[in-house]
Amino acid sequence: MAKFEGMIWNIKSFEELTTAELYAILHLRSEVFVVEQNCAYQDLDYSDQKGLHLMGTDEEGRLLAYTRIFPPGIKFKEASIGRVITSPLARGKGAGRELMERSIAALQEHYGVIPIRIGAQQYLQRFYTSLGFEQTSDTYMEDGIPHIEMLRP
Repeated sequence: MAKFEGMIWNIKSFEELTTAELYAILHLRSEVFVVEQNCAYQDLDYSDQKGLHLMGTDEEGRLLAYTRIFPPGIKFKEASIGRVITSPLARGKGAGRELMERSIAALQEHYGVIPIRIGAQQYLQRFYTSLGFEQTSDTYMEDGIPHIEMLRP
């Protein structure tokens, strides 16, 4: 597994998140998904309460990487990983790969070695394919961005 130097990893249920952690999560998601990607959408979808939250922070406590992880039957019939995000401060340093490797491992630890489905931004198809995901849908538009569904059997 690739390592991002100095990253501290934690996984918590929604109820275990501190208000500061929740604020950092929502801030990073807004910074990247809404502002950077110029995408007005309803990020707060009442699913956060049903998932696990994997957070990678630096030594100063800044959130640099994040995903939310769901058991089967919440987002898809299969288990899923979503809101995959790395801060601009952590890009190009292997943080995204480590984030996904840790997300897959955490999902398997909590729910077993089961299929994982994701809705991926199409431009990241090669990245997710390198992690064992296979495209299972045609391209579709979500919030103005081309997406595909992918499955890791």
